[in-house]
This record gives sequence, structure tokens and C-alpha cells, in this order.
Amino acid sequence: MSKLKGLAAGALALAALSTASAAEAETRVGLLLPYAGVYAALGEEIDAGFQLALEEAGMTEEFAIVREDTEVKPPVGLAKARKLVLEDEVDVIVGLVSSGVLGAVRDFVDGAQVPLIVANAGNDDATGSRCSKYITRVSFSNGQVNRPMGQWMYDQGIRKVYTLAPDYAAGRQMVGAFAEAFRQAGGEIVGEDFTPFRKTQDFGPYLTKAKAAGPDAIFVFYAGGEAISFVKQYDSFGIKADIPLYGSGFLTSPLYVNAEGPAAEGVVTALHYVPTIDTPENRAFVEAFRARTDRAPSEYAVQGYDAGRALIEAVKSGADSREALASALAKVTYTGPRGPVKIDPATNNIVQNIYVYETIKGDGGLTQKIVGTVEAVADAPNGCKL
Repeated sequence: MSKLKGLAAGALALAALSTASAAEAETRVGLLLPYAGVYAALGEEIDAGFQLALEEAGMTEEFAIVREDTEVKPPVGLAKARKLVLEDEVDVIVGLVSSGVLGAVRDFVDGAQVPLIVANAGNDDATGSRCSKYITRVSFSNGQVNRPMGQWMYDQGIRKVYTLAPDYAAGRQMVGAFAEAFRQAGGEIVGEDFTPFRKTQDFGPYLTKAKAAGPDAIFVFYAGGEAISFVKQYDSFGIKADIPLYGSGFLTSPLYVNAEGPAAEGVVTALHYVPTIDTPENRAFVEAFRARTDRAPSEYAVQGYDAGRALIEAVKSGADSREALASALAKVTYTGPRGPVKIDPATNNIVQNIYVYETIKGDGGLTQKIVGTVEAVADAPNGCKL
């Protein structure tokens, strides 16, 4: 793996950004995340989880980290990826929150043959029709976290559902995967709406339309600030009393569920991680993350942590080049906070459990009650040829 080059100006610029000195670091890592704006909290959470993995392994001195802000803008993300590879000469890129940014950088990292560990962005195509042996995802695919809810909700007796999501790639893929699975189970989608992404402040007209369709339930995908606004308005418009709310687990993420308050109680969602998973691995992770940050970890934290774990395992395997590192990442397998995880050799996407959980009131605030587990969920290749 490349050493830090030691140019005076570059060393000074990287000093504040690196976890290791130029002289000591063996592997250069580009953390490509949103550090400002609407998804800044997600980027910081992934970063914190990643750092925890390095600290626990006692390997902070073996990695030099260069951070770049995607600003959640595909052109900016691509420009920063090019900088990390061509100027900073990183051995691996870790991060990406936005599916749009992942789509924008895909061809560049594939052509440059630089391994990319995706720590959030769920763009289905990145481990489907546009997969690459240089892209390994340790987070989720948009279909993976929503598809199991189709059958699960049907099994609970729900027959008619109305769907809502923001109008961008992730929103359409999230609810699309759920809708397809729900129809296959025998259910009916009685209506759908896609709200302007990051522009919708008043969900009232959409909620009114959804209620008028007479569904047994509403299924949605929203995240971050939009999730907080949607859940609060779903309650304040009086729909919560009549129609139960289900969705992708990002709707009630532990990272911001307390900002949703009592409106989130009773909402049932599905995700690959919640901090209430009762295993030795997760209890240890929650304790360590709390000690480091004074808060419970979210799914974003565990994604950063597992990105670090995967990178560490690959480096320990003896990978000494970008090509070797990409190959080693695809073979990583272990049991971590979210349960057993491995990389599917057919797609380079993670294989993992999906947990269905209800948000309930606990002693220290809102918490998660697991009501169902779908084990070892994997995606079909969907056109992927590695």
C-alpha cells in the first residue's frame, strides 16, 4: 500500500485530518461523507463508528485519513473522489451517504480501480446492474431493507397500503421494493405519492390524499429532517389515530427519533440494525459507542464501524495493493453488532438480518422493541456480473 509522500505542504494540510502521522501510516483512507448540511449528522455518525473500529483494533497508527465533504451533491462528490485518488493518492475510499453521489462516482472508482467501501448509500444498481469488483457495500441496499416488510405486513393481516417517499432514486427504490414484495404476497397498493425531495415542508395534502384512499396502513421512506417533519405531521393531522404507519427504519432512526417525540410511538419499521439487539457483540458495541460519544449508536454508526472492521480484516489478510484490498474486502465475514454479516460474492453487497421493530416509550426516552427478524437477507444479482 502507498505511504504518505511527505511533501511539506501536504503534510501540514493533512495533519488535522489524519489519525496517523505520515511517517507511521501504512494505508491511506479517504473518508468521503457529508460533513455539512442536511445529512451532516449522518456523516459524523459514520465517522465516529469508523474511528471506534480502528481504536478497538489498536490500529489508528496504521491508517492516515483524509476527509472530504460531498455536500450531498453528485458533482461535488465526484470531484472530491477524484481529488482523493489523484492528488491524495488514497488506497481506499470509505463513505458515501447519498445514492445520487454513489451513482456519480461509480464509473470513476471502477475505472481508477480504487476500492470503495460504501458505508451508507443504498443505490440498488451499485451492487446490481452497475456493480463493480472495486465496490463493496457494508450498509444495505434500498431493496434489501424494505423488501422483507412486504411479506411481513401481509402476514399481519394488512391487505391495502398507500406509499409515500421523496422523489429521488433512493425514495423510489425503497418503496418500490416494498410494493413489489407486498403485491407478490397478495396485497394491494391503493395509491402512491412522491414528494419533492428536500423541498416539502407541508405533508398535509399528501396525508389527506392517503387517508382518502382508505388503506389499512401507510408505508413510507423518509430520513433525516424530512422524517422528523413527516412523523410529527402524521400525528398532528390526526391520521395516526385511524391508520397505522409503517416504513423503512430510517423513518424512526435512533439518531433523531427523540426529535420526533411521542408522534413516533407505535410506528413500526424495518432496518438492519437497532441498538436494542440483545447479543454480546451488540451490547459491547453500544457500551463502547456510548463511552465515546455519550449517546446510543444508530444504524449509521454501525455502518461506519463495520466499514472499519471490514477494512481492518482486509488489511490483516495481507492485502498490499488496491487490487488485493478490493479482493480481500469481498471475502470478509464475521459476527458484529448487527449479527452475522458477510459479503455476497455474486454482488459485493452485504448479507444481513433485517429487524422489524416498534418505537416505544422507554425509561430513558424512546426505544426500539424488536417484533420480528428476517435472517440472512441477500439481494438477487439483478444484472450484476463481477
